[in-house]
Amino acid sequence: MTLDEIWAEARRLMAPNCRVCPECNGRACRGELPGLGAAGDGSSWTACTEFLNSVKLRMDTLHEPWEPDASTELFGVRLSAPLCLAPIGGMNYNYNGAITDEYWSNSAVTGANRAGILPFTGDNALGDQYRAGLEAGRANGGINVCTLKPWRDNGIIISRGLECAAAGAPALACDVDAAAFSNMGSSLSRVGPKSVADLREITSNIPIPFIAKGVMTAEGAEKCAEGGCGGIIVSTHGGRVMPAAQATAEVLPEIRRAVGDALTIIVDGGIRTGADIFKVLALGADAAMIGRPFVTAAVGGYALGDGAEGVAAYARAKRAELENLMIMTNCPDVKSITAGKIALR
Repeated sequence: MTLDEIWAEARRLMAPNCRVCPECNGRACRGELPGLGAAGDGSSWTACTEFLNSVKLRMDTLHEPWEPDASTELFGVRLSAPLCLAPIGGMNYNYNGAITDEYWSNSAVTGANRAGILPFTGDNALGDQYRAGLEAGRANGGINVCTLKPWRDNGIIISRGLECAAAGAPALACDVDAAAFSNMGSSLSRVGPKSVADLREITSNIPIPFIAKGVMTAEGAEKCAEGGCGGIIVSTHGGRVMPAAQATAEVLPEIRRAVGDALTIIVDGGIRTGADIFKVLALGADAAMIGRPFVTAAVGGYALGDGAEGVAAYARAKRAELENLMIMTNCPDVKSITAGKIALR
């Protein structure tokens, strides 16, 4: 199956909630919640794409010929590219029911593992989405990072962390940016912010790295380091939890300066191309994370007989785009992608 075929089938199945736009930038669906849009005026999403568009690459093709090595390691897992699949849920609520949450979780984890990238799966009030991700991870050698809601009861997070560790998961994540997310409905009272003491309680009681998703300031990153986290995801939850947030890539340099190498840093938000992946690496991230387009790929793949292959095909395309740009910018490996390879307006 080709990406053109995948996108054509997805466009047919995902209407009206998703238009499968040629450029997934949040403009057509701004404010559409439920749906795929970002909160309010949608600027928390569009700011991400606008900032990334303002970053330019510096071309340098005067070098010896070599094959670019886009591989990297995250949380002990060797990956073919510095790319993660974002935790997404609500297939009925947001995605028109084109596929089920269970089918999505299986496609996401299996497809990501086929392509050699790191999958993250989500959580919901009932826990069935968490369970689907856990089982999909088990079926793929444990390689999946379950991402929990910030439940006020740390015991839930700890017990699930132990369960994930027993299943062979490389890490456990928590989307702390969902602390007041209205999509939690009647379960909103069960979630809330996490203090440094909360982080310490969690990290000291699970044997795998803990990742806080939704960190947007240097101060927040420092709190995560103090609380024993192994990594953070710089994210605004796809722009869905609050309006008028900064672009995620914009805050990357200050976060990296604040914590140095103490934390693994992944960034989410408006990343759509190999060039975007390159840019966030140059700005200080260890890896990039992509969300909505992977669902599109799974739906299109489902229509063509294999949702996991749709996911894998999209991931391979992003890796190929990145590898091409590594040649064009004289970056033989991922560590060579530094701030000197980009220009900021």
